[in-house]
Amino acid sequence: MAGHSKWANIKHRKSRQDAKKAKIFTTVIRELTIAARHGGPVPADNPRLRLAVDKALSANMSRDTIDRAIARGAGSNEADNLVELTYEGYAPSGVAILVEAMTDNRNRTAASVRHAFNKYGGNLGTDGSVAYLFERKGQISFADTVDEDALMEAALEAGADDVEIAEDGRAMVLTSFADFHQVNEALSAAGFKADEAEVTQIANVTAPIDDLETAQKVMRLLDALEDLDDVQNVHHNAEIADEIMEQLE
Repeated sequence: MAGHSKWANIKHRKSRQDAKKAKIFTTVIRELTIAARHGGPVPADNPRLRLAVDKALSANMSRDTIDRAIARGAGSNEADNLVELTYEGYAPSGVAILVEAMTDNRNRTAASVRHAFNKYGGNLGTDGSVAYLFERKGQISFADTVDEDALMEAALEAGADDVEIAEDGRAMVLTSFADFHQVNEALSAAGFKADEAEVTQIANVTAPIDDLETAQKVMRLLDALEDLDDVQNVHHNAEIADEIMEQLE
């Protein structure tokens, strides 16, 4: 059986995201606006907005741009045109895909998402067709070697669900959605600097992929979906074998 590694899959996802920095600002600004509209303009009182601000700062967005996006969401009707939508479907080889979008035009977004699925060998499903395979959780990653015992003790004491350590010393702390912020802040206060901290959709069941052709088909669909202007996040349950992932780099 070929080996599979979530660490290699995460690395590849990050490399795809880094290559698409031109879209990052648009994505983050929408999230800031929606978060402020739903939970208010004060990050300390709005966990979703606090996470969006952290993401914006990590992307080197200026404070002025962040403040304008928050003000737009909290104080004008412009944000009222934006709605959040989720699409569910399958890539080749039965890989489940969850697409999160923000849009001011439902018909445009639905047509674009459907076109991407059809063009790249996938199938757009109905509501609930794959969502049950995912769970919203906090994920805090450490790229550098850390004191494993100290990290595990601090994370579990703060309320983390699990701590996973890779062979090369990288670590990942998993939390519930509700406990994400308190765990992230506790780890930061304890001196552990995260490489990435986010709330994401984590698959409970993965779809192993052991051949290059299938992996390429799946990645083409994922890339096409991520490139769509209205798409915020694309989640999937593909777990690509390490040796195949190396060929995709």
